[in-house]
Amino acid sequence: MIDAVVPRAEDFDEIAGLLALAFHGGVDPELREIERPIFEPERALLVRDGGAAVAHAGAFSRELTVPGATVPAAHVTMVSVAPTHRRRGLLTGLMRRQLREIRDAGREPVAVLWASEGRIYPRFGYGLAAQRYTLSCDTSELRLPEPASVAGTLRLDRPAAHQAELARLYERVRVDRPGWSRRDERWWAYVLADVTGLRGGATERRVLLHEGRDGLDGYALYRTKEEWDRTGPRGEVRVDEVVAGNPAAYQALWRLLLSIDLTRRLSFDRAAVDEPLLWLVNEPRQLGAHVSDALWLRVVDVPAALAARRYAVDVDVVFEVTDDLLPENTGRWRLVGGPTGAQCAASDAPARLGCDVRVLGELYLGGSGLGALAAAGRVRELVPGTVAEVAPAFGWHRAPAPMEVF
Repeated sequence: MIDAVVPRAEDFDEIAGLLALAFHGGVDPELREIERPIFEPERALLVRDGGAAVAHAGAFSRELTVPGATVPAAHVTMVSVAPTHRRRGLLTGLMRRQLREIRDAGREPVAVLWASEGRIYPRFGYGLAAQRYTLSCDTSELRLPEPASVAGTLRLDRPAAHQAELARLYERVRVDRPGWSRRDERWWAYVLADVTGLRGGATERRVLLHEGRDGLDGYALYRTKEEWDRTGPRGEVRVDEVVAGNPAAYQALWRLLLSIDLTRRLSFDRAAVDEPLLWLVNEPRQLGAHVSDALWLRVVDVPAALAARRYAVDVDVVFEVTDDLLPENTGRWRLVGGPTGAQCAASDAPARLGCDVRVLGELYLGGSGLGALAAAGRVRELVPGTVAEVAPAFGWHRAPAPMEVF
């Protein structure tokens, strides 16, 4: 493999060009300027051949909500290899070195990413930690229950005018939703940016605000696209994000989104698998929910990661873990935890469950069931009855939810 180097900030334009080539997109100057401030060159690895950029992998330094807590997490991103340099081991080399550097730095017990293809990252120990629903529906006959009383007001505006308010609400809601990432001012500027070239023929993005008795308690980011046929209007509502601090705000936002004049369709690409909307509409089938993968998670430091999250019920179990890429994780680990805290340390006691490190990533956000993984042969029950005993601890009262692609 050609050696990778840490790039300079000035290399961003060339890296952006490599990404555009690898992901079959154009180079949008407006998008490039929006992405530039969130680029962390010191966390990136760049491979050159003859002076040209041919492979890259990066990471963002962000905080991730996990069951009952938040943890620093390497948000792996911008992974690409030029078409001319495939099958040379460049991706493997980059991912191995990146994991080693994350582990050696000792700050982040886990890494997360969105995968372009699900078969790529399991070989580096990443497990599918959160799924999502994509919704695509005809709204003509979809209805939500009418409110018993009017509990707030709705208004529309441009998102950037309310960045501070949105950030405060998002942070308040985020603590209860595994899979959401902290957004500083740079990230809010990035999330709210409305790049003209990415609108796909739709309008500028709008924010729908719901204000309750104590102020802002819900918002939705969306845009609309005009369309007509011989029977009349068939416009589309494209929802990007819905954040609500209570059921009344949530219902009010969706009631409007599903009934905007001159629209007949709605799409939402990042709904949670426990999205409350599925239990509100009069005909859930009409939502056209399609399940897909979302966040993939890699446990980088087993004891630190398992001790950082909380558990739905008390648990005391010894795992035997294997990790081919980070051998420090291989061994027997005793986890003692519950709703208020956890500890994990090396143990000489007999193991009751056995698995590879990928399984821990799949369990980590509370979205995958230990019983399902055992039934798939991915978890070895070394002491009969352990799966049934331990499984409830790894669940959580809210499913992990994807919020943004990074």
